[in-house]
Amino acid sequence: MNTIIIIASIIISAVIFFFIGMAYRKKIAESKIQSAEEEAKKIIELANKDAENKKKEEIFKAKEEIMNARNELDKEIKERRGEIQSQEKRLFQREENIDKKSDNLEKKEQELEQKRLDLEEEKTNLEKIISMQKQELERISNLSSEEAKQQLLKELDEQISNEKAVLIKEKEQEFKEQANKLAKEIIGYSIQKCAADHSQETTVSIVSLPNDDMKGRIIGREGRNIKAIETLTGVDLIIDDTPEAVVISGFDPLRREVARLALEKLIDDGRIHPAKIEEMVEKAKEDLAETIKEEGERATLETGVMGLHPDLVKLIGKLKYRTSYGQNVLNHSIEVSNLARIMAEELGLDPKLARRAGLLHDIGKALDHDMEGTHVEIGVEVLKKYKESPAVINAVEAHHGDVEPETIEAVLVQAADAISASRPGARRETLEAYIKRLQDLESVADSFDGVDKSYAIQAGREIRIIVKPDKISDSQMVILGREVAEKIEKEMDYPGTIKVNLIRETRTIDYAK
Repeated sequence: MNTIIIIASIIISAVIFFFIGMAYRKKIAESKIQSAEEEAKKIIELANKDAENKKKEEIFKAKEEIMNARNELDKEIKERRGEIQSQEKRLFQREENIDKKSDNLEKKEQELEQKRLDLEEEKTNLEKIISMQKQELERISNLSSEEAKQQLLKELDEQISNEKAVLIKEKEQEFKEQANKLAKEIIGYSIQKCAADHSQETTVSIVSLPNDDMKGRIIGREGRNIKAIETLTGVDLIIDDTPEAVVISGFDPLRREVARLALEKLIDDGRIHPAKIEEMVEKAKEDLAETIKEEGERATLETGVMGLHPDLVKLIGKLKYRTSYGQNVLNHSIEVSNLARIMAEELGLDPKLARRAGLLHDIGKALDHDMEGTHVEIGVEVLKKYKESPAVINAVEAHHGDVEPETIEAVLVQAADAISASRPGARRETLEAYIKRLQDLESVADSFDGVDKSYAIQAGREIRIIVKPDKISDSQMVILGREVAEKIEKEMDYPGTIKVNLIRETRTIDYAK
């Protein structure tokens, strides 16, 4: 019971103290609020005073800036006024100058107008004079002005036409001379750069023997060995009294070459009997095929023709064993290729096309013994088979004039073919016929009156005639040269052209004693 009373008294005391504390705190807070309000009033009063002072300062500064701005504006206005005044003076001066110029122009206009009137008057007078002169001229010439004009134009047209015709003729002659000169230079340059050697081939081959006893072994018992060789190779063996030599005869150069190789192998081996002959013939055919391939590759490398079909390369190599009028066709084809290339380079054309067509132009001769048709027709068929370009095929087809050439390179192949075939010694001609042709050429020249001496030179391609100066004058030499050329054309057969070169020389001899 006492405990409860004590607790209750403690709680009551705490409550009383709480309320007393609250009241005390309120009084303290009120006193603080009052002191804060007073402090705030003092701060506000100070702030108002500061604001008034700043306001007065700002107003004073603004007034000063306004005064400065006014002063600057006044200065600028004064400067602008000065500039305007100076511009007004300049404008006034310009106006005065313009007025003066205007006055001068008016005076000049008046003067020009007066001159124009004077010129018109003079023009009128001149027209009257010209009209009178025209009437007088018409009266004198009995022609009207229009008729005289037409007559004059006609005369001028005729004169110009004549001059034009003469000029055209001179230019044509000049161009022909230049073209001939250039063509000769190009052909001469090509021939000099491609000076090939020529060797004539026949229808026989000779095989050397180590001794004459070998002839009997080649013939064999009852001639079986020689019969085997002739049967397997298709040639004729001629064994006569020629010491240490056997002659192989046959029109097919390939068969003749196989027989020669086989016979040489048999002689080296020493064993000659039908079985061995058959073996050696087969080996000779293999060696010949390899040689043909190598020759074809050599020809393509020598001419610079690349990208040919292997079968075409073999056909080119086969031309090594083909002759035309005694001229080796492979060497001829290589020479034509080089000549055509050189001329194409000189003319700025396609040298690749020219040398390719030149090398292939006689490709048909490798097969013309085995196929029907001319070598041109066969060559065209072969090239079409291996898909050569139309330009190359046309050059091959046109090189003997069978068709019209479609390119300039085809014309060059024609020229190169003619040059190669017409070289002195390129094609077979007997010595007697050659000498006879030279003698006939000289006799034709000597048959004319006034000829002193004549010489056939350049393998019969030029006749040099020395005339008697007391019988033939300079003007008569032209006529004599034409007559000699015409007689040569009528009486002689010859390849290419013959140059007739006349020489007239006057000599005076005296002696100092």
